[in-house]
Amino acid sequence: MLLIRILIISFTLLCATLLSAMPVQDYLPKSSQLNSAIPLPSSSLGFEIGQRHVRYDQLKSYFHLLAESSERVNITSMGKTAQHRDQLLVTISSPKNLANLTKILSERDLLSAQKNQLKKQKSADAPLVIWLGYSVHGDEISGANAAMVVAYYLAANNEEKMTELLANTVIVLEPSMNPDGMDRFVNWVSTYRNSTDNNDANHMEHHQGWISGRTNHFWFDLNRDWLLLSQQESQQRLKYFHQYQPHVIGDFHEMSHNSSYFFQPGIPSRTHPLTPKRNIELTKILATFHAAAFDKQQRLYYSEENFDDFYYGKGSTYPDVNGSIGLLFEQASARGMQQQGLNGLVTLEFGIKNHVTTSLSTINGAWQNRQQLKQYRSDFYRQSTKLAKKENFSGYLLHEDKDTYRLNAFLDKLAQHKINVYPLSADFEFQDKKYPKGSSYYVPLAQAQFRLIQALFNQQKDFEDNTFYDVSGWTMPLAMNIESKKVKRTRGLKLAKQAWSKPTIDTASNTIEPAYAYVFEWHHFLAPKLLNNLLAQQVKAKVATKPFTSLINGNRKHFAAGSIVIPAGIQQSKNWQANLQSASNDVGIIVHHINTGLTIKGVDIGSSSFKLINQAKTLLLGGAGISQYEAGQIRFYLDETLNIPLSIIDHSKLGRVDLSRYSHIILVDGNYKHVTEETAEQLTQWVKRGGVIIGQKRAALWLAKQEILRTRFVKKEEINDLFDHDNLSYQDKESLASRKRIAGAIFQVELDTSHPLAYGYQQKLLPVFRNSNLIMEHPQQPFVTVARYTPKPLLSGYTDKNLVNRLAHNAAIVAHNVGKGRVIATTEVLAFRGYWYGSAKLLANSLFFSKVFSTPYK
Repeated sequence: MLLIRILIISFTLLCATLLSAMPVQDYLPKSSQLNSAIPLPSSSLGFEIGQRHVRYDQLKSYFHLLAESSERVNITSMGKTAQHRDQLLVTISSPKNLANLTKILSERDLLSAQKNQLKKQKSADAPLVIWLGYSVHGDEISGANAAMVVAYYLAANNEEKMTELLANTVIVLEPSMNPDGMDRFVNWVSTYRNSTDNNDANHMEHHQGWISGRTNHFWFDLNRDWLLLSQQESQQRLKYFHQYQPHVIGDFHEMSHNSSYFFQPGIPSRTHPLTPKRNIELTKILATFHAAAFDKQQRLYYSEENFDDFYYGKGSTYPDVNGSIGLLFEQASARGMQQQGLNGLVTLEFGIKNHVTTSLSTINGAWQNRQQLKQYRSDFYRQSTKLAKKENFSGYLLHEDKDTYRLNAFLDKLAQHKINVYPLSADFEFQDKKYPKGSSYYVPLAQAQFRLIQALFNQQKDFEDNTFYDVSGWTMPLAMNIESKKVKRTRGLKLAKQAWSKPTIDTASNTIEPAYAYVFEWHHFLAPKLLNNLLAQQVKAKVATKPFTSLINGNRKHFAAGSIVIPAGIQQSKNWQANLQSASNDVGIIVHHINTGLTIKGVDIGSSSFKLINQAKTLLLGGAGISQYEAGQIRFYLDETLNIPLSIIDHSKLGRVDLSRYSHIILVDGNYKHVTEETAEQLTQWVKRGGVIIGQKRAALWLAKQEILRTRFVKKEEINDLFDHDNLSYQDKESLASRKRIAGAIFQVELDTSHPLAYGYQQKLLPVFRNSNLIMEHPQQPFVTVARYTPKPLLSGYTDKNLVNRLAHNAAIVAHNVGKGRVIATTEVLAFRGYWYGSAKLLANSLFFSKVFSTPYK
């Protein structure tokens, strides 16, 4: 009897819950005529949309069920995420269009379109293409839920106007642009969600742990990676983006629970100057459709505030430099099921409803303005050649003769962006310098992607509006430290007929034969990976602290300081030569044979100037208050790129860890105020006993406060004193604040290339990235500064002249002894967003060569 009563009560509660949830029809226009044969999301999920959070596997299952049930829906896997989830691309159109999709896409190919000069009739007859991308930030989950509702509506709608629309339109959905982050968030919310509704903003459900669901597996913000392409999700997506070449792309996000709803155009003065004015006009036209839809429902919204269209690496801005209209949508977030905000109760259902509304208003607005959108895309690419002719130069000359991996990585990014790069077929003299074929390339401006080339190579420093939502400088050749020169005239420049394409395999063909010693050079980007792999297999290696010259196959070969020597006479492990051959071939680095310890010039192989290297045992501190982005960048570079093992712990647990197990500890930007005095003292003693500590940005400042780092930082009061505060009105407040910050710009530093931490760098001048106004004073003691700012350091992006002048001549990287240990500090982001190859190697040098230098601080 008791069991029956319990079952009755449970069933009653379940019915009450189901009744309180919104059926899919309630998210859609009331007049919708829907095909009952098309399965509702609830038939697959087992619950209504918005009733609980959907896992990615559940979302994926529904879309596959939808594709099986409807001739309008096609599913494509773009590839796998790092955690092996499918990246789904859902194409919705008429059965006829789906049957002819390959032909439709081939006619949209950018290069074919350019070759055919974008014939007006062909463009006008081609289908309208709309791309809707949801929840690139995995914890902005209303988008992924809305995607299911939108897909169901497009598949089930029986109205004649929908049939007509789909006959002339291809609609592409990315239901979840970040599957790994999505599931991280859903697991968190599902763990802490109460059975009873709770809208308390302080409830743990709304406050994720470290790491949040916003980021992907490697803790990267995928909505900043469209241009940079460091992450596999972005690379896989871009391939399909350029196949479909959408006319309009919608990018669906969430923001603070105290907000309402935002749609573009955003702040007009903060649009990138390369974006055509017609783009803004069309965005405003589409905005009227969103406004009308929300007016009908009496829902709050706003536009032309907060957000901008400057940085081209986002889902709503990359389309703008590719002939499309990118649209950003931001919904007040429940960050769970429901949360009380300034505008009332924000629920998951409410957010889903809003994103469904703007998804449909985007489709409607694009359909009603289809001819204008098609004409815009046609004009966008037709104008490329004309715009290129207006420039005072013809293209960019690229050169890198030491590091083919870094060069090919750069060329590959350009190729993924559909930018043609041509190898030189003969040596070229330019500005009193010889650019040899084989290591030199040319990027002509006169091609379809003219605007994108300028966006990637531009070094703009002056702007109409100096307030930026994201970075203001991202110049790719500077980031990857590739020489790039503007070429005015191409007379004498001979090029290959075919554009560069990615080599099939980048490997060396080393055959390790008996020799006195072996040596490889450190300038190669993957040299740290090779060294680490050898050390992990107990192969003993030394670094040259002075240059030397040896005979290699009868020819003189100069080796710079930083070259890695593997003497045969000190090896003890079995099969070490086979391991050397295999490891070097895997990374594509040539290993030279040395048959005598006596060198032609410089130090001999048995000299004490060759220092034995130990494998680094590295610890990275994370946890609440620590930048997940910078931690992710360090992790991605060391672990994923170089295969260097990296242990990560919460900094609150540092005091309970046996630090003697580690040789290096890395601290990225963050708040370390919760590290106790006792733990800080333990850390200090660890360094003094021989540990190496590396601090980036505010972590470096914290090390200075602990007197581990002996460097003075410019105080906030000193920064404020750089600016005139007199005669300012209240409306100047935002402008002044933007002048005092560095949102993200590129600066030039001068490296001490003789310092072990700068091994592998041939040129003294190096571009670095910074996104804070934290300034280290140049130490008066010699040999402490590894890199310092040049007299005129700003290379690209915006920074107020007062800050630029204050940065000039000051330190960017410092390093010195602390007892038997070392401290290394920087105010830069050395591995910024995974594409900053130029300065990333300084991190590897800090692991392998930290005990090679000695600079006691007096």
